[in-house]
Amino acid sequence: MMFTLSDLEAAHGVVTAAMPPTPQYAWPLLAKRLGAEVVVKHENHTPTGAFKVRGGIVYLDRMAHERKDVPGLISATRGNHGQSLAFAGRRYGVPVTILVPRGNSSEKNAAMRAFGAELIEFGDDFQAAREEAMRLAGVRGLEPVPAFHRDLCLGVATYALELLTAHPDLDRLYVAVGQGSGICGCIMARDLLGLKTEIVGVQAEGAPAYALSFAAGHAVSTDVADTFADGMATRVPDEHALDIILKGAARIVLVSDDEIAEATRVYWQDTHNLAEGAAAAPLAAALKEGRPGRTGLVLSGGNIDLDLFRNRVLGAA
Repeated sequence: MMFTLSDLEAAHGVVTAAMPPTPQYAWPLLAKRLGAEVVVKHENHTPTGAFKVRGGIVYLDRMAHERKDVPGLISATRGNHGQSLAFAGRRYGVPVTILVPRGNSSEKNAAMRAFGAELIEFGDDFQAAREEAMRLAGVRGLEPVPAFHRDLCLGVATYALELLTAHPDLDRLYVAVGQGSGICGCIMARDLLGLKTEIVGVQAEGAPAYALSFAAGHAVSTDVADTFADGMATRVPDEHALDIILKGAARIVLVSDDEIAEATRVYWQDTHNLAEGAAAAPLAAALKEGRPGRTGLVLSGGNIDLDLFRNRVLGAA
C-alpha cells in the first residue's frame, strides 16, 4: 500500500493550507445529455488550473521537512506537472527546472515561467524530454522528479478524497490517464474509504499505452503518442502506476480526438467551463458508454491554448 487514510487526510491538510477545496457540481444539462445523474469534480478551479498542483504541494512539503539540502528540482512535462512543481517550488523557496518537448503549449510554457521555473525545450515528445531531464539531473546535481511518485499520487488523491467523501454513492468515476497519478489516486482513495465506485480510466486512441497494457496485463509501450490532448500523450507506462491500475480499475476506455473535441464543446455549452483535452476525455468516455446510474467525471484542468481551442475544438464543430 502506497499510503494510509491517515496519510491522505494529513496530505489534504497540507493541500488546503495552500488552496481551498475545489467544487463538485451536478450540472442538469449534462445529466440530461448523459441520461444519468452526474457530478463533475472541478480541478480546473485550482491556482494552476489543473489537479497536478496538489501533488507538487505535497512533494515539496515533504522535501522541506526531510531533505532541506536539495539545491533544486528538475522534471519533464507537457505542462500541468511542471506548473505544479513551479507553483510549489515558489511557495517553498526551491528552484525548479522544467523540460518540455519542442512545440509544447506556448501558454503552458508561459505559465511555468510565470511561476518561476527555468524552462528548457528538448526533443520531439514527452519521453525524449523526460530522458534529457534525468540526464541533466546528474549533470547539475538536481533532484529529478518523475511524473509518477508516491507523494505526487498522495497529493492528487486529495481531490478524490473530497469528491468521494461528498458523494460516496457514485456508481462509477471516469478519470483520464496520462502517467497515472490521477487514476491511481482515485483508486487508492476509493479503497481507503471502503467504497464500491468503479474507477474507469480514459485514454486517447492515438496514445493508448495504458489501455494496451491493461488489456495485456503488463506494460506495453508505443512508438508515438498522437493526440491533441497533451495531458494523455504518453508512450511508456509507469510500472508502479500500472500495477495499481491493473488491480483497481474496472476498465480503460479509448476515445478519439473528435470525441474529445466534442466533449470540450459540451462542457462549454452545458457548464460554461473550459476543459483541456485530457479533462474532457472522461466526459467523452461517459457519452460513448452511455451507462445509467450515478456518474462522476474528473474535469482535471482547463489549460488549453486559445489557438488549439479555436482551431481543433470550435473548428471541428
